[in-house]
Amino acid sequence: MVHTFEALGLKLALDVGSGALHQLDGIAYDALNPDPAERARLLSRYPTEEGAAIAAELDELRKSGALDAPDDYDASLLSEPGVVKAMCLHAAHDCNLSCRYCFAREGTYSDPSRSRMPVEVGKAALDWLIAKSGSRRALEADFFGGEPLLNLPAVMEIVAYGRKRERETGKRFSFTITTNALGLTDSAIRFINDEMDNCVLSLDGRREVHDRMRPDAGGRGSYDRALDGALRLVGGRGDKSYYARGTFTAFNLDFTNDALALADAGFAHVSVEPVVAFGDEPYALRPEHLPRILEEYDTLAAAYVQRRREGRPFSFFHFNVDLENGPCLRKRLTGCGAGNEYVAVTPEGKLYPCHQFVGREGWEIGDATTGAFDADAQRLFANNHVLNKPDCRACWAKYFCSGGCCANALAMNGRLDKPYELGCATQRKRLELALAIAAMDY
Repeated sequence: MVHTFEALGLKLALDVGSGALHQLDGIAYDALNPDPAERARLLSRYPTEEGAAIAAELDELRKSGALDAPDDYDASLLSEPGVVKAMCLHAAHDCNLSCRYCFAREGTYSDPSRSRMPVEVGKAALDWLIAKSGSRRALEADFFGGEPLLNLPAVMEIVAYGRKRERETGKRFSFTITTNALGLTDSAIRFINDEMDNCVLSLDGRREVHDRMRPDAGGRGSYDRALDGALRLVGGRGDKSYYARGTFTAFNLDFTNDALALADAGFAHVSVEPVVAFGDEPYALRPEHLPRILEEYDTLAAAYVQRRREGRPFSFFHFNVDLENGPCLRKRLTGCGAGNEYVAVTPEGKLYPCHQFVGREGWEIGDATTGAFDADAQRLFANNHVLNKPDCRACWAKYFCSGGCCANALAMNGRLDKPYELGCATQRKRLELALAIAAMDY
């Protein structure tokens, strides 16, 4: 499969099977038109010798494996589940914000007790991960909520236990924390910058956008407090990874301005994600919004490139793509690994396929405190890969998006193997722009 497209003024072709990206002139682009009749019409405009020359060049690319390479792998490659290598620790089913779009129901996951993870449960979860990880050495543990800083003493003890277990087992934990930044005291910042390999800071961009969707429990805006804490953390982080991560909704379809606002505020690493919500919510993204969203990504990419040229670069998460040292084939086929190589742990130690499944009836798959893990559930998720999703097999982006989010698929379509189409469309657009930006760097 070859996907031809135009982005940022470039004519490009992605060979899906090999992953090779080709920048084309007009005749080469026309020669790769997927419609035979249209291709013949387009090529009739060129002298015969030019058409023959470009045909010969394309044939050489095919012989080298960089064009029309096989891209339909055997699903039996993934017949067995992987080992568990990552988990999301729900440090608190509690939050000091009342975000209007929160999938976790204001951080509580409908938990009336607003529970917080005891240290012993966190320790048991790390032991469970070590036991299930087989020979894999590199493990990942993310602290999530609600707001994990509401349970910071426990987080600190759990991390210290993880470091102890590293010495005992030879494993290596990469820790991440996602925070709304309101609880970033000086001591919390020192701990995060010392121990967390990555940090996700939840900020929505412009003050008015952020405060509309992310008020505190009293209905007051949280932007100024969050920005202050986040900038203090970033200022002491050095070259360690972080992202200022926003969410755009139907209320701010001009989200380029929010990405740029985060960059202008002092964040070098930015992500602005589309909200996922049912259409009856006033802030939900609906199919009629899609043309405007795709147009806005073009606007954002143009601004992104312009800032690089001006010496004011920033990193936008979805415009980063590695064409030479990207993920292995298994990762390309299976994506995040939810329910198979990745699990979420509630404050009580219950296991779910990922943080977005927590609290959904029928999706509990084990218990970290007892060592239980549902092998049938793991196999179900292991087989939920792009080769078993009819909509994905025919999609040119399948080995980059890896089938999309199964939690969103279930929420929107009632099944794991039917991707959320609005999410697919935005992912394809972002990928085209990311590929164009990558081509500019060669």
